[in-house]
Amino acid sequence: MAAREQWAQRLKEHCSVRGLGEPIWQDVSDRRGGRTAWSSIVAINGSQYAARFWYDGAYMVQAREDAAEMALRHITGYVNTTEEPPPASHYARG
Repeated sequence: MAAREQWAQRLKEHCSVRGLGEPIWQDVSDRRGGRTAWSSIVAINGSQYAARFWYDGAYMVQAREDAAEMALRHITGYVNTTEEPPPASHYARG
């Protein structure tokens, strides 16, 4: 079985097909005691979608993927995490 594309790539494809513009990521931090927790927010067409979790700085890729998943699920309506959103080609005009 082939590996599933990363959420960020899938989100970019959906945005392109739907004419929503390029996603823009913003990394955010929160000082917690002696450590800093990191998360990410992705903006698409004026709407912002935050990652669900906070991560160690070494795992910022996961924070961006988390935000991308939240955004993709919202724009496709597939908010149930047991269901996979359709590929971007599902929306392509023939």
